Amino acid sequence: MSDFNEIEKEEKKSLNFIEARVVEDLQNGKNDGRVQTRFPPEPNGYLHIGHAKAICLDFGIAEKYNGICNLRFDDTNPTKEDTEYVDAIREDIKWLGFNWANEYYASDYFQQLWDFAVRLIKEGKAYIDEQSSDLIAAQKGTPTTSGVESPYRNRPIEESLELFNKMNSGEVEEGRMVLRAKIDMANPNMHFRDPIIYRVVKTPHHRTGNKWNVYPMYDFAHGESDYFEGVTHSLCTLEFVVHRPLYDFFIDELKEQKDLDDHRPRQYEFNKLNFNYTLLSKRNLLILVKEGLVNGWDDPRMPTICGFRRRGYTPESIRKLIDKIGYTTYEAVNDFALLESTIREDLNAKATRVSAVINPVKLIITNYPENQSEEMEAINNPEDENSGTHNITFSRELWIEREDFMEDAPKKYFRMTPGNEVRLKNAYIVKCTGCKKDENGNVVEVYAEYDPETKSGMAGANRKVKGTLHWVSCNHCLKAEVRLYDRLWMEANPREAIAAIQETQQCSALEAMRQVINPNSLEIRNECYVEQFLADAKPLDHFQFQRIGYFTADKDSTAEHLVFNRTVTLKDTFQLPQK
Repeated sequence: MSDFNEIEKEEKKSLNFIEARVVEDLQNGKNDGRVQTRFPPEPNGYLHIGHAKAICLDFGIAEKYNGICNLRFDDTNPTKEDTEYVDAIREDIKWLGFNWANEYYASDYFQQLWDFAVRLIKEGKAYIDEQSSDLIAAQKGTPTTSGVESPYRNRPIEESLELFNKMNSGEVEEGRMVLRAKIDMANPNMHFRDPIIYRVVKTPHHRTGNKWNVYPMYDFAHGESDYFEGVTHSLCTLEFVVHRPLYDFFIDELKEQKDLDDHRPRQYEFNKLNFNYTLLSKRNLLILVKEGLVNGWDDPRMPTICGFRRRGYTPESIRKLIDKIGYTTYEAVNDFALLESTIREDLNAKATRVSAVINPVKLIITNYPENQSEEMEAINNPEDENSGTHNITFSRELWIEREDFMEDAPKKYFRMTPGNEVRLKNAYIVKCTGCKKDENGNVVEVYAEYDPETKSGMAGANRKVKGTLHWVSCNHCLKAEVRLYDRLWMEANPREAIAAIQETQQCSALEAMRQVINPNSLEIRNECYVEQFLADAKPLDHFQFQRIGYFTADKDSTAEHLVFNRTVTLKDTFQLPQK
């Protein structure tokens, strides 16, 4: 029995604080021992890496405790929402490896929310305010001073009901009036100072069309939607801590069950996922896309989930990263290098090793027969004994990396230089004999002689040399476009940098962004060569270009025009551009 208790203690230690609270609720019999979570994105943009943390928690908690997680779109602002975003959100969640039990929309509850608002008006707990939004905000006071009551706060119930109906019938213009809950203008929690719960929006809704002209505010719709669905644990990020009392207040007002305390959603908050050199604001990401500073929401430089997917990140790497970081109740900024190290670790275990030359110069093996070629065996992945092998063709003329040759090399240069020996990977040891230059002094050909007794795998062929170079045969390779991606921003905190530029230069966010974007975040190389093994590469296939980095085939890639995106370098090489 003591051993069992020790095991139980250890298990409790390994739980994050959210899991610990879920376990406590289950032990106390809350919600009849059920666990039901929800992921509630607003369909006003594409999901970014920060959302991945919420997705992993919402779906992970439900999975771990034999519950369910629903997908609910918070579609209460038709001016910014679109079915394009709905479809993209679904795709991203599935790609991360999760499936929802049910799909809901806040708009499913518009009638119930309307009826609840009408009931509040009839009970004298809500009223129509005709003041401007600026005046309402000013009257709310400060955290240390009480607010000022609206002159409309005590208007007759019948009048508020009539005006509320006119707001929805289309007779009232946007911004002309709002519905406010009548709570407490002196409450120390500013959110209780008669919050706006409905406003007029005349933009057609992507699901309900022109049926509604009034739409509920987040604080009014969110908790009630959770309650209508039977959510047991409403998991939110830390900025919603101050909203929680209002969340509970509106649920209390529903009063549909006597034992509400045991049958209600419980909101728990956790820290966001933040990285340096990253901007996760949907508003600013939208500017990047709309103004053409990036090539769409899935540009591999974007922090969107679809951007990471296109760049070559795997769902396993993102989920593993989130597990490493964990969940706390304090905000922190993580080093982007941590994300890069996680994908390196994942791809090291699964990516096929191939030869690719992205800055080529021709190497001619002068003593190799001109019309001869031979197949060399290459291991697909030395980290996976079951990965198998493939053949790469060797011949007299090869492409090697221009950086792998130096005519006048320093003493400890172990690559190709006149008089020096190197091994060509999976092939022979060669000795450099010289080079040919054009009229501008640029090297156009490098010459070497091979030792036929040093073929990889031959008995006695293991003479040691200090350098090993990759290569592809000039007559047995494929041309490819290679896109070298790096971090989009030059500043570790791009949000602060953009805001500072706007303040000092009195310019727009767009103009400020242009000054903070890394001009070296994308380099396109069109004169690259890869081995023939990559002829059938499909989008999102992962490869390690030996000695260069990890790459994935892009969605633009075709058999006639291969395109590869650099996912990450073999090691951290990020440098700020010279100013």
